Amino acid sequence: MSLLSRLWRRPAPAADGTSVPLAAPETRASRVGPLIALQAYGRPVWTPRDYATLAREGYARNPVVHRAVRMVGEAAASVPWLLYEDDRELAHHDLLSLLARPNPHQTGPALLEEIYGHLMVAGNAYVELVEIDGHPRELYALRPDRVKVVPGPDGWPAAWDYTVGDRSVRFEARPGLPPPILHLKTFHPISDHYGLAPLEAAQIGLDVHNQTSAWTKALLDNSARPSGALVYRADTGANLSDEQFERLKKELEDGFQGAANAGRPLLLEGGLDWKPMGYSPKEMDFVEAKRDAARDIALAFGVPPMLLGIPGDNTYSNYAEANRAFWRLTVLPLVARTAAALEGWLAPSWSEHLRLKWDVDAVEALSLEREALWSRIGTADFLTTDEKRAVVGYGPKATADPGLPA
Repeated sequence: MSLLSRLWRRPAPAADGTSVPLAAPETRASRVGPLIALQAYGRPVWTPRDYATLAREGYARNPVVHRAVRMVGEAAASVPWLLYEDDRELAHHDLLSLLARPNPHQTGPALLEEIYGHLMVAGNAYVELVEIDGHPRELYALRPDRVKVVPGPDGWPAAWDYTVGDRSVRFEARPGLPPPILHLKTFHPISDHYGLAPLEAAQIGLDVHNQTSAWTKALLDNSARPSGALVYRADTGANLSDEQFERLKKELEDGFQGAANAGRPLLLEGGLDWKPMGYSPKEMDFVEAKRDAARDIALAFGVPPMLLGIPGDNTYSNYAEANRAFWRLTVLPLVARTAAALEGWLAPSWSEHLRLKWDVDAVEALSLEREALWSRIGTADFLTTDEKRAVVGYGPKATADPGLPA
């Protein structure tokens, strides 16, 4: 049964009309458990902005955030999976099929891109497991703002509540079985159950970047000039009448405001003088402030500014070097964490000896590193053939799969 259909299903009461009590969670031996369990149950923790605001102001409206999230998500989701049982690579397995087609509506890369996007924007990603006859059959990504962790008496998550409107579904942890929800999260130094989103850490840069863009648009709409004031000189010995004031206001609105009237000269009479107010864009070092904010955003997401087209950053000598650093320092660590989490969550349903890995040889950005490694290993006369194969990730020649190179 899908998640949305479960939201509309009411639990059936017991035979005597009373509700069925929840099963007591398994007791843990952690000594800090009682301290963690003192916090409020089922309450999400956010910095002053909630997930919807972060997603709207960041991913939906800021081009730097949008591109950084897409780059990380698309790159990490494009890495192929490898499955091993002990030291033998499996070309076909139900786990590989599940990851390739997790549900009828999504492909594997689409689901993973959604998961990585949630991690970047919310710091948390939740994946629902649907089982049939005790075997994993479908995986679904859940919106992080709709999920609340329900801690048990020992402080560890005992359940997860998924809420849409006034309806909620609870996923209970099952002792001895894989949990129905996989919670992936980034490190948060002051939260026990939720992660800290890179977008939250980049909020200052995000605000500066968005506000500079809004200020630029407002400046263009107002004749591309800083605001000022019309000052009536007191030495003329008279004041503007109400009729004169309204006429002057209307003439300014009709003839001098708007981008179409930019640069049109303003003729003053009757003791009027124009006094500029505020700083000019040059005085504010406007462009550089916006670039600094963009670099702060890129830094929070682990994307080299050069890859985002941000000028003024010479950290890397060329684009290829920046791209390799992006894969080595950002993408592959994220893929490794995800692989370890999926392995521990799904693999025991089939065998305790399954190991989920990723195919780094399929990453085109790292092809030069791979070529250099093979060249060094090939010329190493002090290594045997099997030792060379082990260095590059293959098994011994005598037991190698027929399809693998000798």
